[in-house]
Amino acid sequence: MANRRSAPKAKPADLVLSGGGVKGIGLVGAVVALMDAGYTVKRVSGVSAGSLVGSILAAGSQGDRLTTDEIKELALSLPYQKFRDSGPIGRVPLVAEAMGLLRDSGMYRGDYAHQWLRAELKNLGITTFGDLAIDDAQMLDERRYRLAVTVTDITTGQLVRLPWDYQRVYGLDPDDQPVADAVRASMAIPFYFRPVALTSAAGLTSTLVDGGVLSSFPIDSFDRPDCQPPRWPTFGVTVMPNLPEGNDKLIPGLGALRFLGGPLLLEQLLTTMFVGRDQTYLNQPWVSARAIRVDSTAVNFLDFGISRKDAEALYNKGYAAAEIFLSTWDWADYLERFRQPA
Repeated sequence: MANRRSAPKAKPADLVLSGGGVKGIGLVGAVVALMDAGYTVKRVSGVSAGSLVGSILAAGSQGDRLTTDEIKELALSLPYQKFRDSGPIGRVPLVAEAMGLLRDSGMYRGDYAHQWLRAELKNLGITTFGDLAIDDAQMLDERRYRLAVTVTDITTGQLVRLPWDYQRVYGLDPDDQPVADAVRASMAIPFYFRPVALTSAAGLTSTLVDGGVLSSFPIDSFDRPDCQPPRWPTFGVTVMPNLPEGNDKLIPGLGALRFLGGPLLLEQLLTTMFVGRDQTYLNQPWVSARAIRVDSTAVNFLDFGISRKDAEALYNKGYAAAEIFLSTWDWADYLERFRQPA
């Protein structure tokens, strides 16, 4: 596969990257294919794994700090198994995970992922969201950032997008907030990784968990609130399985529930709770037309022991999915069909 050696004319685009745990490797493949086709990443909205990928893209796209070859290698060489960082008694099989689940509401601390990301972003010159600010008078003030991270606040019971909602919800200056902290919160898979605490200016401490609890694929993130046509396209990339045939692949254990004779209704309810909103939105023609769907069914989203071979296969599927999508994509046609002024 080619990797941006002859530079086509740059075309701006925003990206929305779904959640999906380890499946996020497929997101990287699709993004690299878009970049190889000449697209320049303006802004990225990410959830969970998509927030991790998105933060590196948002940082690396400034001044072409990362090449597509480097982005690919970063995704394939990341030691995913170290993401499962249990406590000090972690050498005792299953004991540390069980104790972490009981004491901290998560089997793993999530410290390794947090520290790895913080170091990578620092190498790219990024620490706080102020480093990712955009000077663009046509954007709303709170949205002038290269990255938006979707998080679930289970204390206030709402979906928040950081840094956009730091001021409105927490009374905090978004420019001062660490990017790695927001991404770590978005990656806090319930009962798997420890939740993240955020204290507002008023002194209320919120518990933050994976944004996918409320929305795994918020492809509407960058839609203009004034209903005017967009200046450039927003492409969504999702690694979530198609439903209903992918029900048993969405949440680990659901397949076993069916095998053991568990109620089909319970399986369907759990699946709908997690992806119902996004599935409804994705089924709209004007949304589906800009979505790249990556087949990631061969990989469990919690398979942090994934081999290099399997990771590369998933990356290639993402790259191929984007190539197929771009073979029929027409920006002018999309605007004509779906984005006429109100």
